[in-house]
Amino acid sequence: MTFDVTTQFSVSARGIKPSPIREMFHMLRTPGMISFAGGMPAPEVFPVDEFAAGASILREQGRDILQYGTTEGYPPLMDFLCSWMAPRLGRTPSRDEILITTGSSQVCDLLIRATVDRGDYVVTEEPTFLGNTINMYNQGAKFITVPCDADGMMVDLLPEKLDAVLAAGGKVRFIYTIPNFHNPSGVTLSVERRKKLVEIAKRYGLIILEDDPYGNVRFEGEDLPTIYSLDSDGHVLYAGSFSKILAPGTRVGWCIGPAALVRTMAVFKQGVDTSTSIVAQALVWKYCSSGALDAFLPKIIDNYRRKRDLMEGALRKYMPKGEAEWVTPHGGFFYWVTTPHVDAAELFKKCVARKVAFVVGSPFYPNGGGEHSFRMCFTFATPEQMDAGIRTLGECVRELLPVAAK
Repeated sequence: MTFDVTTQFSVSARGIKPSPIREMFHMLRTPGMISFAGGMPAPEVFPVDEFAAGASILREQGRDILQYGTTEGYPPLMDFLCSWMAPRLGRTPSRDEILITTGSSQVCDLLIRATVDRGDYVVTEEPTFLGNTINMYNQGAKFITVPCDADGMMVDLLPEKLDAVLAAGGKVRFIYTIPNFHNPSGVTLSVERRKKLVEIAKRYGLIILEDDPYGNVRFEGEDLPTIYSLDSDGHVLYAGSFSKILAPGTRVGWCIGPAALVRTMAVFKQGVDTSTSIVAQALVWKYCSSGALDAFLPKIIDNYRRKRDLMEGALRKYMPKGEAEWVTPHGGFFYWVTTPHVDAAELFKKCVARKVAFVVGSPFYPNGGGEHSFRMCFTFATPEQMDAGIRTLGECVRELLPVAAK
């Protein structure tokens, strides 16, 4: 008789949730599928030749970088990031305040391990990035969710929610926010709300995880101060990533924050993967230290701005008037579309049957909701796919509208 290995699963494993987007990847590879689903950079702008040239570092330092490295990171890359990030952070961090991670999602994973006991609460925006909230859920966290409007998290609503949980004996560990070109909503947290969020963190003794993978991908307007730069008391852990500004295949991210927190996260990382690939870190450093990253960013910004404009134009052209709502993003990767009279899950089924894919909104709501919303990524599709896919989307929305709305 075949052994039923599931009988040995832990309580956590029995309740684990997979990422809906990762589960969709096999379907997105269907020939002819137009995908607005995964938050994927445009492969046509990857700096393949420049990155390949940097492989010379294997000849120069191969005996070192092919060996085990320190958990905290490859020192030259750590120093580069501390210097490169200084203008955005308001100061130059020290080495003991930075940790190189395997993508920025590992920052959230390590922070959960370092701070959250099963049943503790985490504050998130509503909606929010499902990849990290699934990880929080799988490690036993509960959620306090705060709705967003065009200026990001409605921070004024947070104290009342915190007071209610604390009065009931709950423990709140950290606030998770994506302040710039939010995933999935595309909105940006206003300066006033950033300051208010820091004040709330200080008042309640909370950490803020400032997840900022899109902050360097701004199409117009002035950069807003990072939440980290507005805090002088060590409440903020800043997370960044090369996935959206260089290439996701590097799997290199980083975090900068209070030394005691970073050190504890590094200890957990020792048991998770020993270190992020030293080869990948060295290749990224070689590329960045040559000045190539700063030269590359305007190229991807121009590419993504043009694609943003194409999606904006197609949505205006093909979506039924008055039956779809969205905020035009000023950077990043995403549109968040709400169709008040159409169920997003039904729309998804109809669109996928015609080889157009997006991500339905409900998984982005940790406590439920989002049935009439969906996320669309504009960076990956070609201009031709953009027009054809959104034309199909508009047709499907019209077919699903109730008679009274047609």
